[in-house]
Parts: sequence; C-alpha cells; structure tokens
Amino acid sequence: MAEQLRLMAVHAHPDDESSKGAATMARYVAEGVHVLVATCTGGERGSVLNPKMDRPEVLADISNIRRAEMDKARAILGVDQAWLGFVDSGLPEGDPLPPLPEGCFGLVDPAAGAIPLIKLIREFKPHVITTYDENGGYPHPDHIMCHKISVVAFDAAGDPEQHPELGEPWQPLKLYYNSGWTRARMLALHEGMLAAGLKSPYEEWLQRSEDRPDRGDKITTRIECGEYFEVRDDALRAHATQVDPDGFWFHVPMELQQKVWPTEDFELARSLVDSPLPESDLFAGIRETVEVR
Repeated sequence: MAEQLRLMAVHAHPDDESSKGAATMARYVAEGVHVLVATCTGGERGSVLNPKMDRPEVLADISNIRRAEMDKARAILGVDQAWLGFVDSGLPEGDPLPPLPEGCFGLVDPAAGAIPLIKLIREFKPHVITTYDENGGYPHPDHIMCHKISVVAFDAAGDPEQHPELGEPWQPLKLYYNSGWTRARMLALHEGMLAAGLKSPYEEWLQRSEDRPDRGDKITTRIECGEYFEVRDDALRAHATQVDPDGFWFHVPMELQQKVWPTEDFELARSLVDSPLPESDLFAGIRETVEVR
C-alpha cells in the first residue's frame, strides 16, 4: 500500500517553528506531506518582545497566551503539533551567567528528556526529522537541549531494545539541522536592499557577526519555498507576544526576499539512505525507497 511521507520538526519553544523552516513545512504540506511539529517547552519564561503586547495582563497569563498563539500558527502552516511537556529555561544573561532555574528543560538529562520524543516518533513514524545543530542555532539552553534529545531519540526510536514500553520501534531515515541566518544569506539580503535604494536592517548585524562562527559551508540542502514566505510571515505574526509586526523581521520587501534568497537551507546530519549532495528535497533518497501516495 502506498505511504504518505511524514516530516517531524522538533523545536524548543512556540514561535521557533515559524521562524525556522516554516516555509519549507508549508510547501510540503501543500504537496501532501504529513508534517508534525514537536514543541519541547511551553515558552513560559520567554520575554514579551512585542511592545504592543507588553502589558501586565499578558505577562500574568503568558503560558496560556503562548499556547493560543501556537494554535493559530499551527493552523496557518497546516501542520499538526504536539507538546513534549518541558518547562522553558529562560535565556540567562549576565557575566557570569546565573544558574538555570530548577526543573527547567535545559537541565534535564538528555536520555530522560528524549523519552517523550521517542514515544512521539514511534507514534507518528516520520521519515525525516529536523532540529537544531549542537550549538542550538544560537546558544539558548533550550535549543541546545532540543538538539541533544533529538539526536538521542533519532537513534533510540528504531532500537527495539530501548524503551519497548514506548511502542513499536520506528527508525527515521534522515536527520537535518536548520540553517537559518548564515552570513551569506544576510549579506545577499543586505546588498539586495541597498541595490533597491532601501535602508538595510542587516548592516549592524553583519558588523556584529564578523567574528562569529558561521555554518554556511555546512549547508547541504536548499529547499525552494519562496512562494510560501507569506505563509511563514503570517505564522510568525500569530506569535504576537514574540514578534513585533512592525519590527525587524518584516523590513525586507517580500518580492526582494523571493528574488534574492528563495530557499530555506538545511544541513544533513544523518542519513540512512543514499542521497547525493547537494540536495533540493528533504526526502531525496526516500522517495525512491517508499511508495508515495
């Protein structure tokens, strides 16, 4: 019997799914792929980054509000979504950094933290999983832990000797890391804005990032999804506590984004199928082995 392709995206907080790989997910949904977002935490300690939402009643009910925002974004993207049930660590600041709060996601043992994800993988049976690299994309403790449990779960879900109580084994075939704001992408958008006679929002960011590590050379897979950038932005705006609709994210005209950098980019971290690089499809090498409906 023909099988539906399945993609799981593992993210740390509500809103991450809309800022990292969202247009790719929307494209695959439109193509008939079943997409599930696994959200590790409820974003309980996230700061309110939209001035219009920085109000006492919002702060007092942030957990419920962020869940409602996730519901809106999920519907816009057309994906399913599941909570893994961990508590947001917050982003520690200061020198030295303060300790993480007791019981938070950033302090879990990765083997124990992977258990709900292993269960979800065995239930959903994804062919492909996306998550963050070992640095979390940026060094937020929840993003780093998200990477750790994703790697553990990728290996453990297909092992019948590990956690048999969590269901029948299922081995995903490929694991990808999201590759977002590489220097090359920022520079291309920056130069595109200047060429159009517009003020670039990336100038200071490029200056600050000159000495920072860049993983642009690790990109293996570029997904053409420019026509879904508007869906991505609508999903981002649904996270109203986290994203200012008049802010940085939306300063570059849509047409320019679609012309200058029409892809979302990924790093293939693990593959159990033959898929020559570079790729233009997360399911490259899988479509040839799975009868797709």
